[in-house]
Amino acid sequence: MIIHGGLMELAGLFMFLLPSTTGRTGIETGKYFSFKLQYFQDNLAMMVIMGVIYGVLRLIGAIGLLKNRMWGLALSVINCVTTMILMMFMLPAGIADGILAGSALVLILSQYFGDKTIVESRE
Repeated sequence: MIIHGGLMELAGLFMFLLPSTTGRTGIETGKYFSFKLQYFQDNLAMMVIMGVIYGVLRLIGAIGLLKNRMWGLALSVINCVTTMILMMFMLPAGIADGILAGSALVLILSQYFGDKTIVESRE
């Protein structure tokens, strides 16, 4: 969750801010990075803001997990599931999002449920 929040979402903010500090416009930024859906492409600045919000929430959830809090577990699972649902609309970045969110979700659930079985065996 920390890697996903820091690497994918917050790094996207820095990649978006770099062209704006060098005097380039948002239209030129979209030339180098594009989404498959035109709506997302037209609203690239809003996509960056939403990515930062997701990144911050992922980091907060990861801190909750590190402190062994149930709210951290719930927030992290919600973030992973939401990302898995929305990843197909945000190609090509959605591929990396899906890989990171899916692997984080598997790790979180395997740690939470451990060796529990669906049906207890009767001996």
